[in-house]
Formats: sequence, structure tokens, C-alpha cells
Amino acid sequence: MLDKYFEYKKHKTDFQTEVIAGVTTFLTMAYIMFLNPIILADGGFDFGGVFTATILSIAVACFIMGFYGKTWPIGLAPGMGLNAFVAYGVCLGMNYTPAEALGAVLVAGIIFLIISLTPIRSWIINSIPKSLKLGIGAGIGLFLAIIGLEIMGVVADHPVTLVTLGNLKSPIVLLACLAFIVMIVLEKLKVKGNIIIGIIVFSAIAWIFGLAEFKGVVGSIPPMTHLFQFDLGAALSASMATVVFTLFFVDFFDTAGTLTSVANVAGKIDSKGRVQDIEKAMLADSVGTVAGAVMGTSTVTSYVESGAGVKAGGKTGMTSIVIGVLFLACLFFAPLATSLPKQIDGAALVYVAVLFVRNIVDIEWDDISEAAPAVLAMITMPLTYSISNGIAMAFISYALIKILSGKVVGVSPAIWLVAVLSVISFAV
Repeated sequence: MLDKYFEYKKHKTDFQTEVIAGVTTFLTMAYIMFLNPIILADGGFDFGGVFTATILSIAVACFIMGFYGKTWPIGLAPGMGLNAFVAYGVCLGMNYTPAEALGAVLVAGIIFLIISLTPIRSWIINSIPKSLKLGIGAGIGLFLAIIGLEIMGVVADHPVTLVTLGNLKSPIVLLACLAFIVMIVLEKLKVKGNIIIGIIVFSAIAWIFGLAEFKGVVGSIPPMTHLFQFDLGAALSASMATVVFTLFFVDFFDTAGTLTSVANVAGKIDSKGRVQDIEKAMLADSVGTVAGAVMGTSTVTSYVESGAGVKAGGKTGMTSIVIGVLFLACLFFAPLATSLPKQIDGAALVYVAVLFVRNIVDIEWDDISEAAPAVLAMITMPLTYSISNGIAMAFISYALIKILSGKVVGVSPAIWLVAVLSVISFAV
């Protein structure tokens, strides 16, 4: 039956290959089930509730992608960067409650869902200059980096310089630094699952030497504390507009970029440069975001780590289904999740940040009018501790540069719209 549904022969694959691909992608993104609860817990979310919501939202999103977008071997999970934005920007920075933040995630997901069903989808994708997309992506990486370094203990707050060097004499901080290096080395050696291997191995070292408390491996499934606990009142208010826009913007373009990258590896781009069946994949992704918000976690999105599974031979939605099943099997690992030292998880976050920052290589550096707004987005995000501020500054500066340099012709209306809205948000 599966052979007929997924058409293995047509796609030149088989059940065994799809399973291997699913396992490969799972290993590369398994870290999220430990890292996401830690990040959101800093914003006031319940760790156990987020742990369960993370796994269930991954499973639901992967099953939707597998059965509906059946030609896409994609893994989905709460997105790195957006979870940090929700925790540190929306909850801690803007003093919104987790329920209000989840309301914003839900509204952004519904907007994404509606747009995925209309031709507006392709217009938006083609409206934003490549330089801004890349700069925003790299900026999210730098935002994750400063959060990760702070969690590791490598940097600390300072009353004058704002940040300073942390306590590098601390054994757990040094262990976290070594964990980061080993993750890089394992990646260089092409070891699959380098992040999760680094987290588990160095956490075990911390347990052995008494640097962290080991609470066990398996246990009961934590209750879904935030299930249906979203607050739409705040999400639909004017003060929350920039938050909703940021969640939508980053999710939309991150998904489009990820799907295009995976499609390129999977050979799903036709002779005219169009990605085959991308509308199904984006619709599945947007439904995943809505489901995640309902369950109690931040924005669910397609993971670029899916490329590892594609390289392992994955060509159909069966790969996604395998990923979902493997995550479901981890539901009982809550004691293990709470045993992981936050410093080691911070090292994993810095590693992920490196992957985001790689975006800068494709920025059009020879054109200062394109490069400058991208760089502004990159440096504003970590320095203001806000992804939304970085996006706003990038669009405002881009619009002003084009106006003052007489290059208004050809600039997408989307640029002017976002720039004006950004100015209004700062003024209000």
C-alpha cells in the first residue's frame, strides 16, 4: 500500500532507503527536543509542557508533510531563532505572557496558511531582495550566538560594556566550550547526528564528574501545560502587530528558503527554475505552525537539516513519516531532557548559530546599497536583542537608500509597505 501511495518506483527509491533517510534527518535535528524547552522555559513557559508539545507538534507536522506533501522528504520542528525571539524578545523583552505569545504564533500561522492557498505566496517570495533575506538569516544566527554564549557562561552581563567575558575557570563552562569544538570536528568528519552526539556525550561527562544532576532517562510523559492556552486578545492588538509580522516573515521566508535548498538537492527544480509541488509543502508547513501554537510551542517550520536525509536517498513523504515516528518514540525521555546541563545545550545553540551566519557569503557585497541594509539587520538583532528590530531597521534603511540614490524604479511595493509599517511601529 505504501509503495502505491508514495510511488517508490517512480521516484527511484524504496521503503528501506526512505527509512534510512528518515533516521538520518532525525539524528541531525533531534537536538531540538531538548533545546526548545530550555529556551522557551527562560521566557516563562513550562519546561515539561513544551517538551511534550515540541515532540507532538513535530510528529503532527511531519505526518502532514508526509501524507499531503508526499513528494517532500522534509522534517519539521519549532524553528531556532523564532523560539528565542518568543522567549527573550516577546516574553522577557516585551513582558507578554506565554499565552499571549502563543496567540501571536497562532495568528502568524493562520496568515501563513491563508497566503499559502493564494497566488500571493509567489509574489511575496519574489518581492523581498535576496540581500535582505540573507542578512536577516545571518542576523538571526548572531542573535542565537549571543544567547547561546550567555547560556554557556562564556559571556556575561556588564554594567558599562553591556557584555563581558564569563567565568572561563568554571569546569562546566570549559566542558561546554569543548562540546562546541567537538560538534564542529564531528561535522568536519561528516558524522551524522553530531549535535545530539555532542549533547549526550558531554552531558554524560558532566554527570560523571558531578557537574550536573542526572535525573534518569525515561519516565512519564509531562502534561501539555500550554495546550489551547493561547490568548488572541493581545495577538490582535496594534502593539503586537510587529511581533506577528516578524513571526510570519521569518517563518515564511525560512520555509521558502529551506524548501528551495532541499528541492535543489532532491532534483525538484524544473528547467524554468520552478520548484515542483512547493505549494503543498508550504501549506503543510503553515498547518504545522498552527498545530504547534495550539499545542503550546513556538513556530514550527521546515528544517534545512532535511538535506541530510535527501542525500541519504530520501525522495518521498515516507521520510517525513519516519522522522515523526522516531520523535514520538522520544516522548518518554523527559527525565533525560531535564538532566542536560544548560551550558552544553548552549554550545549546541552556538553551533546552530554558525549555520545561520553562513548566509553572509551570498550577499552582494559589491553593491553597498544592497549590502549595508543586510549588515544593519545582522548587527541590530543581537545588539537590541530583537529579531523584529533588525528586520525593521533593514527595511527602513533599504527604502531610504533607494529613494535618496534615485533607484526607486523596480523596487517592490512590499518594501515600501514594510518600511512604512516599521516606522509606525517605532513611532508608536
